[in-house]
Amino acid sequence: MKQRLLTPGPTPVPEETLLELAKPMIFHRTAEFRAMLGEVLGDLRTIFCTKNLIVPLTASGTGALEAALANSVPAGAKVICLIAGRFGERWRNIAKAFGIEAVSVTVPYGQAVQPEQLAKALADHADAAAVCSTLSETSTGVGHDVAAFGKLIAKTPALHIVDSISGLGAMECRTDEWQIDINCTGSQKALMMPPGLAFLSVSDKAWQAIDKNANPRTFYFDLKKARKNLETNDTPFTPAHTLIRAMRVSVKKILAEGIENIWARQRRFSEAARAGFAAMGLESFAAQPNVALTVVKMPANIDSSVLLGKLEKQYGLKLANGQDNLKGKIIRLAHMGHIDQFDILSALAGVELVLIEMGHAIEPGVGVTAAQRVFANK
Repeated sequence: MKQRLLTPGPTPVPEETLLELAKPMIFHRTAEFRAMLGEVLGDLRTIFCTKNLIVPLTASGTGALEAALANSVPAGAKVICLIAGRFGERWRNIAKAFGIEAVSVTVPYGQAVQPEQLAKALADHADAAAVCSTLSETSTGVGHDVAAFGKLIAKTPALHIVDSISGLGAMECRTDEWQIDINCTGSQKALMMPPGLAFLSVSDKAWQAIDKNANPRTFYFDLKKARKNLETNDTPFTPAHTLIRAMRVSVKKILAEGIENIWARQRRFSEAARAGFAAMGLESFAAQPNVALTVVKMPANIDSSVLLGKLEKQYGLKLANGQDNLKGKIIRLAHMGHIDQFDILSALAGVELVLIEMGHAIEPGVGVTAAQRVFANK
């Protein structure tokens, strides 16, 4: 049985990228590697839509978030955390771990933080050193209006720090135009790579804050040290250089298609997935959905844990469950990265078959047909 990975990370990796990982090991302190790293970071600027320096880290995306806060915000300072799910909560938890006061702007799971809520928080907390937001709230499928956030934050001394881990490369994200000061992502989502790499784009405003923070509580994630080494396209510690070499292949694939073309394709995939699930009678969980993944509620008599177990065992389709209190209540279908329309149609067909088996009254093929109509009318 063919296995299809349709979770919101890790995501499928192109065969040519995997083959690059099979090549013999190289040494990392060489001109060859420095040229390779410089090429990859230069290409990533196009994907980030930025002219800023891109800093690589050997870590998951969470390492980038930790580095962003630990370097730019001193202990005892205040940050505003925009929380619409588990990954917004992660910002608050990182802040607390580093002795930073976290002011939470929280909405119920499935809702999105609105710009007017941020405007009020900025007015109430004019001393905030940063605002931490999430482009794609992977736990709920919500997308945030990061462009609107950027306009508000740019009027203040605060930094605009964004978790774009499951969004960058799938959702529109214009780092410079949207005035994002530190944009954090990871390799294992829309960038079509295994886990292990994280990247941050850092603005001049952010570097000023980082330089003022004389004693950041970090060693491995010291961004000033990383910046110094990047002057010669090098890293302060041993990088995951085999991943960097493989990433060159995936990044070239992204550039060949064109980032704006990918954004348009992602919107079409999202529309097709939502249409398919709606035809099955499954309601979107996110009030303001993003295009990197589609999240839907289960009928009252269907446990998503049981459905997903059957889906994987019987049809080789791996989708994601809800997390924490949403486990058993929602399913999450990712369509970022190396996924095409037939993966989406396969996922919808499999969900239909299992729903019917579990007693949900739908006509076979309704979801697939609805999604096909979207694809046919592109």
